[in-house]
Amino acid sequence: MSEKSNVTRRRFLKATGGAASAVAIAGESVAQQTTEQQTTGQGTEQDGGGSDRTLQLINSTMTTLDPIRATDTASGTVIQQLFDSLMNYPNGQIEVQEQLATEFNVSDDFTTYTFNLKQGATFHNGDEVTAQDFVYSWERLAASENSRRASFILDSIGVVHETTDDGSYEPGTLAIEAQDDYTFRMELEEPFHATLEMLAYTAFAALPEGIVGDIQGYDGEMEHSQFATNNPIGAGPFQFDRWQSNQEAAVTRYDDYHGETAQIGGVRWAIIEDDQAAFTYTMNRNADLVTNEQIPTAQFDPNKVNVENTDDFGRKSGTYGPVQNGETMTYLGVPTINSFYIGFNTDAIEKPARQAVAYALNQRVAVEQVFKGRGQGSYHFTPPRIYPGGPEQYTQHAQQNYPYGYNESQLSRARQVMEEAGYGPNNQYQFTLTTYQSSTWQSIAKIIRDQLSSAHINVQLQQSPFATLIQRGRQGNLGAYTLGWIMDWPAPDNFLNLLYPPATDTSQSAPLSYTNWSDTQAAQQATQAWEKIQNNTAPSDQATQARNEAYVTMEEANWEDVVFLPVYHRTDERFGYQWVDVPKFGAAGTSRQMYNTTTISQRNSN
Repeated sequence: MSEKSNVTRRRFLKATGGAASAVAIAGESVAQQTTEQQTTGQGTEQDGGGSDRTLQLINSTMTTLDPIRATDTASGTVIQQLFDSLMNYPNGQIEVQEQLATEFNVSDDFTTYTFNLKQGATFHNGDEVTAQDFVYSWERLAASENSRRASFILDSIGVVHETTDDGSYEPGTLAIEAQDDYTFRMELEEPFHATLEMLAYTAFAALPEGIVGDIQGYDGEMEHSQFATNNPIGAGPFQFDRWQSNQEAAVTRYDDYHGETAQIGGVRWAIIEDDQAAFTYTMNRNADLVTNEQIPTAQFDPNKVNVENTDDFGRKSGTYGPVQNGETMTYLGVPTINSFYIGFNTDAIEKPARQAVAYALNQRVAVEQVFKGRGQGSYHFTPPRIYPGGPEQYTQHAQQNYPYGYNESQLSRARQVMEEAGYGPNNQYQFTLTTYQSSTWQSIAKIIRDQLSSAHINVQLQQSPFATLIQRGRQGNLGAYTLGWIMDWPAPDNFLNLLYPPATDTSQSAPLSYTNWSDTQAAQQATQAWEKIQNNTAPSDQATQARNEAYVTMEEANWEDVVFLPVYHRTDERFGYQWVDVPKFGAAGTSRQMYNTTTISQRNSN
């Protein structure tokens, strides 16, 4: 989900005209799971009272339990239960609240933040959480070789610091300070409008000072590998129990939690990559709650959704079923902040061909027929919830200005643009569209392939493991490809940084996207717009207006050159058995939700 960067925002602006940030990519899981792991029946093993029962979930393959190293949603979901930060997205809502902080003050110029900490909050080893623990934890975030989120603190928020001659972070120079045990202060190079939202990210979580010796001044109480896999110590509502790679992970209730003590005994995740295996596991009542991936589109029947309520945030709640095992499950559909798209390497695929794909694609039909209504067609890379002016302005701008047909396919225009470029029945253009391993995306690709045959384009389809696709993209070895982006923080710049042309150069060590977008008038407009965004980062009305104008400019520049072709914004769904009561999650998604307020009654028998 991210690339480590030790280049400061100020230095990066000077060098390339913009700012680095972190990549977050979402993909459907397809790895196989053994029959034994599918049918262990762990969901029915708890027979005690409700407060001691274990919540049974499904997860994808995890990589680490170190908050500064995790870049995948699967790891982040478990980390969210183990570690607390100054701020938090309560139940995955995007309106942040204090967590280990009790209050904060911001200077008039928006560059100095002072936080007062809870007194008496403890880590799982019994140590009290103090401001010095945050100094240590954030220094690890910036300086540790294990950190893959250094850009969050050095670039995105932009905490004041010094750099070496090559532009790397100079260890020990962060402008953060423990003024006393319960007062923490930081200074930014310039105002950043999403500072508090960024601080809710688990990369900024508190660790006991000196727990790992991977930065200057600390020998460490344990090796990093032990901390990251066998003994992660945080201050969250649950403490680590076990993690067996590709099999399971589990946490148990921390009774001395500083907040609301968990109402369940713990959480266990069965690690199942294959969506059909996950579906079978769920139908055997082995999982209490599941999401889109565990009731995959091939098995999903939209006619079984009964929406009983739609709230002010667009969340639809009701029931789903009856399912194969006869149960009727609870249902929650949330328009989360994400964007899924077809990307193009502009060095490899000519603009007329990219435009032809855009003319051919009918986003509404794609969502309704392929994704079975589990989302909405997209016309901007910025999701509706955070688009300037909100969902209404998103729709209005697209209806009035999208050049390739709003909710329609324009195959005659696709054919025209290719013929104007010199192609015809005896001179077809050819390119390869690579999807990650997903039956739904392959269906989209086949529709595009079949439509473009009448526009003198021969599309070759290819599937690739997700990790391989990313590696090929970084190396510039993809022509057209499918990917998605899920929010790190809820603002358009977290999405549009992928469309900052200098950050798309695959000859660089860590491109944010794989499009090599340059040397066009639209690319120049996008570059200038991103510089405008970076020069107006303050949370003031004037800066906000300037950013909003630049956001729209970047969207329209992307339309012109078809660098990213928006396909859809996914609705995240959760299905639960009736014996589970869990709060609704918000637009930040289920991976940001903590389960300490979840309750479980007696489960039904198989």
